[in-house]
Amino acid sequence: MHWRLPVTRGETITCYDDLGKPKTHGLEQRYVSPTTGICRKLIVQAVTPIGKREVAIRDHTSQASKIALRLINPPIRRWIIFECIALWVWFTLKLLWSFIWLLIQLFYPNNLGDDTGEDTDLYNTGYYKPYSRQFSGQLWAARSPKEHSSRAIDEGEMDIRTHTLYPRLLIIRDPIRNEWVPCADRDIIIHTKFIAISFYSGDAYTKGSDQKKQKAQFIEEVRAAVLGQKYNAYWLDLECVGETLSEKNRDLYCMADVYRGAEMTLIMLGKYATGENKCWRGWGERMWTMPEALLSRHLCYKFRDREAVTPLSLLQLANLAYTSYDVEQAIINAYSGKDPLERLERLTLLKSAIWRRGAANLSPGISSPPPRLDRMGETPVTDEAYKAQRVYALMGFFEHRIHPNRLEGNLHALVRLSMANDNDRIVERMVSMLPSTITNEACWYSDNDIYDAKLWDILPEIQVAGITENGALVVDGCRAAAIRWKDFPEVAFVTPGSLRRAIIGFIPYLSWPTIFIGSGIYTTHHVEGIALIVIGVVLLIISPQLFVFSQSGRIVEAQPWFIGVKGVISIGEAERHLYGAASGHFPRMYFTPSGSQFSVPEQGTQRGGSPTQYGNAKQADSGPDAGHIYTLIDTCSSTMYYFRAERPPTVCIFAGREGGLGRFVLCSERCNINELHKESVLRMPTEISDSMELCGWVALG
Repeated sequence: MHWRLPVTRGETITCYDDLGKPKTHGLEQRYVSPTTGICRKLIVQAVTPIGKREVAIRDHTSQASKIALRLINPPIRRWIIFECIALWVWFTLKLLWSFIWLLIQLFYPNNLGDDTGEDTDLYNTGYYKPYSRQFSGQLWAARSPKEHSSRAIDEGEMDIRTHTLYPRLLIIRDPIRNEWVPCADRDIIIHTKFIAISFYSGDAYTKGSDQKKQKAQFIEEVRAAVLGQKYNAYWLDLECVGETLSEKNRDLYCMADVYRGAEMTLIMLGKYATGENKCWRGWGERMWTMPEALLSRHLCYKFRDREAVTPLSLLQLANLAYTSYDVEQAIINAYSGKDPLERLERLTLLKSAIWRRGAANLSPGISSPPPRLDRMGETPVTDEAYKAQRVYALMGFFEHRIHPNRLEGNLHALVRLSMANDNDRIVERMVSMLPSTITNEACWYSDNDIYDAKLWDILPEIQVAGITENGALVVDGCRAAAIRWKDFPEVAFVTPGSLRRAIIGFIPYLSWPTIFIGSGIYTTHHVEGIALIVIGVVLLIISPQLFVFSQSGRIVEAQPWFIGVKGVISIGEAERHLYGAASGHFPRMYFTPSGSQFSVPEQGTQRGGSPTQYGNAKQADSGPDAGHIYTLIDTCSSTMYYFRAERPPTVCIFAGREGGLGRFVLCSERCNINELHKESVLRMPTEISDSMELCGWVALG
């Protein structure tokens, strides 16, 4: 899955800031600065930098603990003696600044300077860096009727009733004239018992010059079967679906109610001579046959070349038509009362079953293509079918339905159906799922989850506000944070209080005062002055070791940061870049036990992540996924995650909860169209969402 930004002339694109000012730049990946809100080029620190937009892993070495660590454990390379001397001089100058700051405070107590420069400029705000951009375009379809929607509404669409107790049209046999006539009289229809016909178009007719004749023959067979069951009325879509657009919309909209209201549903199969299994397979793979069967009171079937009409139950139907699918079996068991399912689970299984079925014009055995984003006006819409007919077949099972629209595709219609039935929140749950393949468009859509969670397992924390014309989902209520990629920042942190560490940490700051005092008394007390100078120099020499010990201990609290690295780094390396030195074994970062696709839980008595995931991620980074494995470090929970993504994600969104953890969606930014694109999903502690600030509307496209 390779993705590039849309281009204009000269291989450039134009984006707009929050004030509407345009900015033209190249095709490189960019991000919105969390501090300035300006679109900038993304610089990524990488284990193995490639290209000018990637740099070696780096941190702010001005932090005293990190300088001390480098002095104690210098890297092995040429001219290391000169580098160590320079670092030691820099370290001693930082200690000297502490002494100067103390003198300033004694003589100028109102001065607000600090004792260690940049180190104590740090403070814990308690929040991650925010995502400072929000969606500012127009919605194609909005949840609220108060919002403007650019969706074209068909004439008379809003006048269609959402439910009906009787069909708009029935075919009724006139006993006086002994002929079948269409009837639209409400008073007659509501007092007439009728049979609904379910069939596969390939069994009724084939497109061509004989199509009209074949349809007429099929209709005659249907009428004979209806009379054989001692009924004088039937509903068949070949005859009862209206001619005008408004009539077609109403008939499609209320088709589920037709099968609910029929006394029975007659399944008209093909010719038995062509094979019983082939006939059932052709009917069973049609998109509309499942809702037609499940919503019926009673079922019976008939082969075209046989006279017998045989009743059957839903369980028998499952064995005959759905023998290959476990999902269909579960649905049939639910509707037959054998194994009841929760509402959301049932609707999800129904969606899965209908989604993989073909439309009426597909031949048996030819699987339908997966649902994709149908752009408005991209393909011509015929008079025979709706592009979103999968959703229209599904909506009969929902309490609230949407008006059919010929210009929308499956995903647009699915979002509208989900917004109309807010209690189910199907689309909101999809946002939190990580499918095996993330599409370039409509990245929010998901049919599966690599964490093996079901749609009903997820509790969403966001709400869909609408969908844009190009299929981006606009959501509200997001907690979002920026991910830092250019380097490891200086992190404010707190360790447990210890008198011994406090005393040892104070000793290095006595080195320069001791030297100055010794120099001051040298002229009058030679021996004492030399002794103090020697003691001060010795303290300077051992100060790195003393400083490292004073900074040891576990991390009690740290400034929240999301930090990204391209490639795979170890926990030890992450700790050194974040917190500098530590004496002894004090783990400051941990592997996630179940937060990413590389997670491996420990098998002991304590919950934790196994170090083997580091090796697994390294192996993946050297295989087919080389260049697409990333490390995310969360300082708030002190946890590391390895994950796969096409591009470095720059925004983290808290979207829902599942299995005792939060679902956090990692997204890259498309500044020119003001959208985010899902790159991966991690399972992280829910409590870190309290450190993420709420943002405005966000578009996932």
